Amino acid sequence: MARIVVIGAGFAGQTAALYLGKRLGRKHEITVINSSDQFYFIPSYVWVGTGRMDPKKTHFPLKPVYDRFRIRLHAGRATAVNPVQQTVSALCEDGSETHFGYDYLLIATGPKLNFEATPGLGPGRNSLSICTLGHATEARDAYLEKVERMERGERQRFLIGTGHPLATCQGAAFEYISNIHKDLVRRGLRDKADLHWLSNEADLGDFGIRGISNEGKAELSGNSREFIEAVFNDMGISWEVQRGVTAVDRDRVEWEAYDGSKGETAFDFAMLIPQFTGVPLKVEDTAGNNLHDRLMNPAHFIKVDGIYGLPYDQLEDMPEAWPAVYQNPDYRNIFAAGIAFAPPGPISVPHTNPNGMSITATPPRTGMVSGIIGRVVALNIADLVEKGRMTHQERMSEMAAACIASMGDSLWDGGAATIMIHPVVPNRKKYPGSGRDEFVTHMEMGLAGAWMKRMIHTTS
Repeated sequence: MARIVVIGAGFAGQTAALYLGKRLGRKHEITVINSSDQFYFIPSYVWVGTGRMDPKKTHFPLKPVYDRFRIRLHAGRATAVNPVQQTVSALCEDGSETHFGYDYLLIATGPKLNFEATPGLGPGRNSLSICTLGHATEARDAYLEKVERMERGERQRFLIGTGHPLATCQGAAFEYISNIHKDLVRRGLRDKADLHWLSNEADLGDFGIRGISNEGKAELSGNSREFIEAVFNDMGISWEVQRGVTAVDRDRVEWEAYDGSKGETAFDFAMLIPQFTGVPLKVEDTAGNNLHDRLMNPAHFIKVDGIYGLPYDQLEDMPEAWPAVYQNPDYRNIFAAGIAFAPPGPISVPHTNPNGMSITATPPRTGMVSGIIGRVVALNIADLVEKGRMTHQERMSEMAAACIASMGDSLWDGGAATIMIHPVVPNRKKYPGSGRDEFVTHMEMGLAGAWMKRMIHTTS
């Protein structure tokens, strides 16, 4: 009997666990270690953060689902991995520690929200977040307090975007500022608000994926910069890009720009996405020897079968540098999926300003991308258990993915930006020019996207 342990029950871990349970659950032992006994649907936090969705509608208990697939659930925080003894240590609710043996391990922890990397950033400090349900609820309360002020005639400045020079997840911030706009229009208060976008992107619509182009479709000709610029102009949203936030004060952020200049942007309400790093785990053998560097990079992301250390101009010409099976090269029974795996480099063009600061959007590995990778890893682990060899692979330089960015939750007058991209990482060897299949890759905006976004929420 094989013992398989999955750390994390987000999109990557949950997808992997269900595939493993369906294929191996009757004969083998599958354990999921997750910090909660609930599955949280993170994309809907944007609606919680504007008071448009009850927080209770964004999660459900895992155990009834796992019972159907013969998956064991341990609700506790994984703390350590011993890759020699092949054990995972995890805390229990009472503070005691439990150890799980494994034959195969999938690390799918999601990110550590590294608010500490930017002085003053984050809940309990000077800005807000929608990255967790608690954060989104706190953002909602602060937002509704600003709504009350506007109802009394006060003008408010909203600042939305990224709070670190290396932040990712610009798409979530875009959804939030769009939904604030739509909610304020619905309330008749839009004229009392200044909405401002602040981002580390190289350009509007970059989203950490180097933007997209519709040039292959005559009826939709354009690119994501023009698309988002038109959206912001229509909504009356001002913007600054190529900015790396260095500190957040009570009513303003400090930043450095691409050209090395420094400045400030004032706000009354700020929701800024932090830097994501990997979740720290102690990696030691039984004798206490530190094995961290064999499993993780300095940011605690799991090293897999990618090619690391290439300069960007070489990386962008090597789609094969991106991992195919998400397997650690030193411990070949350990895999990583979703945000937990270490990418070989950025997708967007990196930039270091004259002061030596890197202002570069980190590659997103969330949503559909996480689910695809979780599926690939699960199928390969099942292959190894049953056949002794892996038969599946999918690089992000081969992968198609879709994203639906909410721009108002109403099914009658809401909207969404629906984005289809293939491949996620540009592959110039296969698609000269932009590096993407421009027949497939495109963006559209409309009410249909709002219906699809709600359908995904409801059926998840």
